[in-house]
Amino acid sequence: MLQCIFILSDSGEVVLEKQLTGHRVDRSICDWFWDQANSQGDSSSKLPSVIASPTYYIFHIVRDGIIFLACSQVEMPPLMAIEFLCRAADVLSDYLGGMNEDIIKDNFVIVYELLDEMIDNGFPLTTEPNILREMIAPPNIISKVLSVVTGNSSNVSSTLPGATASCVPWRTTELKHSSNEVYVDLVEEMDAIINRDGVLVKCEVYGEVQVTCHLSGVPDLTLSFANPSILNDVRFHPCVRFRPWESHQILSFVPPDGQFKLMSYRVKKLKSTPLYVKPQFTSDSGACRVSVMVGIRHDPGKTIDSITVKFQLPPYVVSSDLTANHGTVDILANKVCSWSIGGIPKDKTPSLTGTLMLEAGFEKLHVFPTFVAEFRIMGVALSGLKIDKLEVSNVANRPYKGFKALTRAGEYQVRS
Repeated sequence: MLQCIFILSDSGEVVLEKQLTGHRVDRSICDWFWDQANSQGDSSSKLPSVIASPTYYIFHIVRDGIIFLACSQVEMPPLMAIEFLCRAADVLSDYLGGMNEDIIKDNFVIVYELLDEMIDNGFPLTTEPNILREMIAPPNIISKVLSVVTGNSSNVSSTLPGATASCVPWRTTELKHSSNEVYVDLVEEMDAIINRDGVLVKCEVYGEVQVTCHLSGVPDLTLSFANPSILNDVRFHPCVRFRPWESHQILSFVPPDGQFKLMSYRVKKLKSTPLYVKPQFTSDSGACRVSVMVGIRHDPGKTIDSITVKFQLPPYVVSSDLTANHGTVDILANKVCSWSIGGIPKDKTPSLTGTLMLEAGFEKLHVFPTFVAEFRIMGVALSGLKIDKLEVSNVANRPYKGFKALTRAGEYQVRS
């Protein structure tokens, strides 16, 4: 049972506080949490998701620089608390069109109303976005003007959503669309670690099957993959029937209306990466010569774009002179070098060269940075996962079905 939820900014300020039970949790627990984050010399995103304080169990997640923190005095399944915080963050981001401190402050009434409906006396209650949208109207310009004119800031509907009495509570029973269509997207992030010798130490993909559904009535969908055996650590939306997946690795479900995450998965022990980053450092007499080359290691068959390479300059570097033959190089305020490449040109290999000047007393570079690469590939799922077919039944008209894939870099690190 959760007793309180706090929403904190990235500076530790309490943006919103929601007490869930009769036992009040003092705000000083947030100060204790922030002290723990600072004492580790790390950001809150690197702290364990569950921390035991002298008086409470603290659960937290970080989304877009906003910290969602929940407290409980009694032992409870930690995944339930973390999953609820993730669902609350997803709902707020969907409702408010983004997530930052100012947006939450400007819409604190709606945030309170949503939390009131999502959790009751410390226990999760209604977390399905479609039902919440029928109960609480999303903010818009008209509602804000009316609240100022009438003095009534509540967005809660006076009628109970029809889906609450349905056997599929995530879907309204009498939906009608002028054009029946359903889109399935494979969205993947590649995590990789490459050592200083260019050897691939670890490579895996975290992926999501995202569905956008605009079908009338109560349709029944079946999605199958050509190679489901490669999937690990699968998680499903509540609409998925588990037995067909357990027996035949088929996703059978009645979808919510609109956009939702059907499932997430992980594909481990991949053997190749799309990009290579080759850094070289040569230092002597208080100066360090830098050379970095970036290119395509394994051609995915589609264009690799939005390529950016970043690395942290060592603290004893006093100045730098870095240039690139393609793209732009910027030294950020926190001494991070950011090289924006964009796409790989066909006529040359992008390279960054230059010199780092060291502080007096340092002859050579003793700490070598880790390079972090970012990229995006449209139209390819690097995990190798392929959709076999999507069948739609219980609809009056033949629907339009669309498929696409996207892969981007997650924690893609190259050690030097």
